[in-house]
Amino acid sequence: MARANQLNLTPKQLRILQLIRDCRVRRGYSPTMQELADEIGVSKVTIFEHVEALIKKGALIREANKARSLSIADGIAVPDESRPLRFPLVGKIAAGMPIERVEDADEIDLTSIFAPKMGRGDSTFALKVEGDSMRDEGILDGDFVLIERTEVAQNGDRVVALLPDGATTLKTFYKEDDHIRLQPANSNYEPIRVKYCQVQGIVKGVIRRYGR
Repeated sequence: MARANQLNLTPKQLRILQLIRDCRVRRGYSPTMQELADEIGVSKVTIFEHVEALIKKGALIREANKARSLSIADGIAVPDESRPLRFPLVGKIAAGMPIERVEDADEIDLTSIFAPKMGRGDSTFALKVEGDSMRDEGILDGDFVLIERTEVAQNGDRVVALLPDGATTLKTFYKEDDHIRLQPANSNYEPIRVKYCQVQGIVKGVIRRYGR
């Protein structure tokens, strides 16, 4: 997979790719040219010029005569603006007996752990959890879950699902004989059973903040 910053892009072109990627992840569609211009602080004509350059460089795809049709080309990974989330990994710790600190210098790179799978592009987004229906899976009210956007789930996957009534829910997915069971991880809640639901993503990780 080629990274966008290997294509000799200008800072504004890279920012355009990031905005398109983020908009498609969060909303499911691309921003308009005017929205891109407003976000970056340039004219709409300038955005058109950058978009044409990105298409020629193979970073963007545009469907003719279709609004909001810009998408990141397959095999192009768009880096985030922020620094990679890397922290020193100094050893292991047990909840019972102490474990000696290791001497080997190492680090844990959250970017690599939660990076999208090959060919899927940068499609991971975060949601804040409300409620305790997944409590026994260690997903608590106020946690943040990292979601990989996908429409395909296997039995046992923890998914974000769009229900027929338009509501969304975070549950464990099971495809059964004539319906789909969305299973909570809390005995106070009943499973949700539907003929159909739209899987919007699969949980890749949970983030919890302690204190301020």
